[in-house]
Amino acid sequence: MRKTTFGVIVGNRGFFPDALAKQGRKDILGIVAKNGFNSVALSMQQTKYGAVETFEDAKKCAALFAEKCEKIEGIIVTLPNFGDEKGVAEAIKRSGLNVPILVHAEPDAQSKMSIAHRRDSFCGKISVCNNLRQAGIPYTLTKSHTVEVTSPQFKKDLDDFASVCRIIKGLKNARFGAIGARTGAFNTVRYSEKILELSGISVETIDLSEILGRVALLADNDRAVKRKLNAIEKYVATKSIPADKLLKMAKFGYVVDQWVRETELHGTAIQCWTSLEEFFGIVPCTLMSMMSESLVPSACEVDITGLLGMYVLQLAGGTPSALLDWNNNYSSDPDKAVLFHCSNLPKSFFKSPKMDYQEIIAGAVGKDNTYGAIVGRIAPAKATFCRTTTDDVAGVISVYVGEGEFTNDKLDTFGGYGVMKIPNLQLLMQYICRMGFEHHVAVSLSQKADAIAEALDSYMGWEVYRHE
Repeated sequence: MRKTTFGVIVGNRGFFPDALAKQGRKDILGIVAKNGFNSVALSMQQTKYGAVETFEDAKKCAALFAEKCEKIEGIIVTLPNFGDEKGVAEAIKRSGLNVPILVHAEPDAQSKMSIAHRRDSFCGKISVCNNLRQAGIPYTLTKSHTVEVTSPQFKKDLDDFASVCRIIKGLKNARFGAIGARTGAFNTVRYSEKILELSGISVETIDLSEILGRVALLADNDRAVKRKLNAIEKYVATKSIPADKLLKMAKFGYVVDQWVRETELHGTAIQCWTSLEEFFGIVPCTLMSMMSESLVPSACEVDITGLLGMYVLQLAGGTPSALLDWNNNYSSDPDKAVLFHCSNLPKSFFKSPKMDYQEIIAGAVGKDNTYGAIVGRIAPAKATFCRTTTDDVAGVISVYVGEGEFTNDKLDTFGGYGVMKIPNLQLLMQYICRMGFEHHVAVSLSQKADAIAEALDSYMGWEVYRHE
């Protein structure tokens, strides 16, 4: 995963011990580096202890951040003592940066409350937040009001904040590809391109006939097609799949890959049901699995807002994501459900994946036209689920997000499937149904619900429900 770079502002205030600012700067920069992140901060020569206190300090910090604006993805404000709220706010305003901001305050020690050691960061943090709020600048808080930067708790705060920064950066000028028309029977995946565009998310469209037309021009012995065929066979076991079907997959996959590169897309959503099966003779599931595994997510049934949820999860955790159906209850357990797709899940989700035919569509178009699904049981793991949708009535993007766990509960079925346990699942299902969300949900094998909720609520301004 690419390293996130933070701009670091160390707050200081002359009424309090300067030594605290000096040590605070050393501590925060050390912790940032130790946890695998880069930083940009004033040097000890540019201002007193490299901190921001005066108006002149703020201007120097702002100039430094503006110079490094292409690198900085988030700002950390750390208060080793009360700090100067005006200096912090001025530095951020004048920098011109529009990135997430984490406000941190170091705690006082009960045994060090004399004038020589007292911090008052508890109070100073309130003042800094007040000034940022007045300036209309959104910001993120640590889980606890004050927390030691050297603690495991701050490590978690820092990791979550890095996820917030990746989400916000990744959503700026995001580009998704819609391959084919929405399946006629699936009203549930309708969405508004205009509402997405208001959040900086563009959708490029291409007719399925154009993709298949390009496929038809490819020779069987084309070198690029052979390379794609080799990649498919290395990706998953294909022992039971007819050679002519694998060749069709290779051609289709190569053309889609080429279009993704040409149009600089971050993900795709593909028409499948049932045009590809009837008129081309394969399902694209394994090809979509390969894209998602390589962090270019691909969603079923032209579900663009499902794809958006996949992309957000991927940005948050840096791991592949999948799109699944909320499909079945699991026995009488109110907190468990079966999540399923036909399937195109990334292979890292499975215990032991293989390529097979798609059993559901086969009943309508014949088994020979449905080779290419990647199937198996989802391995036990902790997970985050997320769904985004465009609410055309309210003119907003709505989201729900939460965490659960894939279990090892007994289940004998087909496709790509798993049993997920979610606290208060019945409340979540009530919310999904009452708010009119889709039947698809994006999932990743990570725990990033808090970071996603923070990013999409505080910085994107979307309507977010965080399920707990």
